[in-house]
Amino acid sequence: MQHSRAIFASLLVLGLFGLALGCATNPVTGKSELSIVTASQELEAGKQAFAATEAEYGFYADAGWSARVNTVGQKIASVSHLPTLGWQFRVVDDASVNAFAAPAGYIFVTRGILPYLNSEAQLAGVLGHECGHVTARHYNRMASRDALANLGLGLAGALSPTVAKFGQAAQSGLGLLFLKYSRDQENEADALGVQYSVKGGWDAREMPGTYRTLARISAAAGSSLPNYLSTHPDPASREVTVRQLAATAVGARTDLKIDHDGFVRALDGMVFGEDPQQGYFEGDHFYHPGLAFQTDFPAGWQHQNTRQTVMAATSDRAAVLQMTLVGLGSQSPSQYVAQLASSGKIVASDGRAETIYGRPAWVGRVTVKNDQGQTGVLVLAVIEQSTGRAFQVLGQTAQAGDAHEQAILATARSIRPLAEANRLSATPAHVKIVAAPRAGAFETVIAGLGAQGASVAETGILNDLQPGDPVRQGQLLKIVTPARLR
Repeated sequence: MQHSRAIFASLLVLGLFGLALGCATNPVTGKSELSIVTASQELEAGKQAFAATEAEYGFYADAGWSARVNTVGQKIASVSHLPTLGWQFRVVDDASVNAFAAPAGYIFVTRGILPYLNSEAQLAGVLGHECGHVTARHYNRMASRDALANLGLGLAGALSPTVAKFGQAAQSGLGLLFLKYSRDQENEADALGVQYSVKGGWDAREMPGTYRTLARISAAAGSSLPNYLSTHPDPASREVTVRQLAATAVGARTDLKIDHDGFVRALDGMVFGEDPQQGYFEGDHFYHPGLAFQTDFPAGWQHQNTRQTVMAATSDRAAVLQMTLVGLGSQSPSQYVAQLASSGKIVASDGRAETIYGRPAWVGRVTVKNDQGQTGVLVLAVIEQSTGRAFQVLGQTAQAGDAHEQAILATARSIRPLAEANRLSATPAHVKIVAAPRAGAFETVIAGLGAQGASVAETGILNDLQPGDPVRQGQLLKIVTPARLR
């Protein structure tokens, strides 16, 4: 099951930290600033966010890329303003174009952003930028602001298996995925990224190319911004600023590392886009080869999926649903719901046992209460998937019994086995590195490389090339092999 951060934000808002006011010294500026989040709270938030990120998305199982990102990251961290912080760097197994930082030095890049980078120096710039958010304590400033705003826990969090396993610190850490940094904070992180890259031995003049690529992705996506751009806005203007900063920082140095070819060669074979074995949509129909099931989602709802959760919502967020797997142990679905009540996770339930595609199920409504004592009614369906575990479909609508609730229940009742051999063996697209067989215009050379899983336009973005740009014979190019879904 693969996740829309925007949809997830409809079910989860940031938890409230304790309001113990104090001051702390900013490592970058050396100035004392108001701090609501203590150092221990910040560390706990980072640890919990790390655990929650691993559970919700997982880390990319490629030892080479894990080592490369960690090696570059640790070098960057060692020349930062907090070299002894205990930094950790991970590749998240997610197709989105993203990079983000959790408190206390937990830095993540997604698998999805790596194919769009064209040198190790660009990777260093991305990691340096994220390290800058940590060293400049941008998280502390955002968390302090949100604590003062007294945001509470969304009602649906009470039954979310992924969220409920973690404390409020984790919920605040996951909330970082939705935060938009201010223009000043982004500029500060850019300047620190340039500084850390050069001090670490990489040529920061590669960094503007990253923003150029992100701007092209944004233009190609129309109004649907990649996740990196939703939290790191305005790449076009920042490209100009970073180019000036990098030129000044590099000066006359000629010893700085770029490593285009080695970086690009290492991308060969990387999964590109969503991995269909973790589930994929065709229209409103969802297939999950890995778990051998399929289901129909409400027509026209927005949806996306992670390895833990499938989410869907109406465009106005008037209704949302979440599908996950939960452990039943030796219980039936009805006993599972009764146990939710006895353990205090729900206040009341109103439903009945059903049979859905030959499997025991419980379908109805439950009342939940959040940490602030607020109650709300959720739609709940629990359908046995196999011995010891079940599908849990959790939904929230404006009013019990409305059309959206019926659509959520229809989704739950449409869960059924997937038996088509071709779909069960679906394979993802992959990055393939080829040496240009001849010289010529970019689009002409690409067209001569056979069937591909990405358009010429997207392939151009991957290679930071435009139509008409010259390609020399032997030049390394990134193309995408097609996914096979059926």
